Amino acid sequence: MGSRYAIQAWQVFRTRAAMPRMRRFYPGGFEREMTRREAALILGVRERAAIDKIKEAHKRVMVANHPDAGGSHYIASKINEAKDMLTGKGKSGSVF
Repeated sequence: MGSRYAIQAWQVFRTRAAMPRMRRFYPGGFEREMTRREAALILGVRERAAIDKIKEAHKRVMVANHPDAGGSHYIASKINEAKDMLTGKGKSGSVF
């Protein structure tokens, strides 16, 4: 009787593993006041991440969204605001 459940569990696992896993991204839109949660979502790190991880994530995201490379000034300011929020450099606020 126990082996029947093991076989059923294996079949469920096997069919589930065949499905492609899709990353869930932030659904969009910015809050009026940036929170630590939103800052972490923008940079793709945890809210309590180490400063090295935050700086590394900031660099990676800025390379992809820098205004000199065709990115948006608004998005770049939000990325910088997120880094400032998580590193504790005060509320700089977005200029937009």
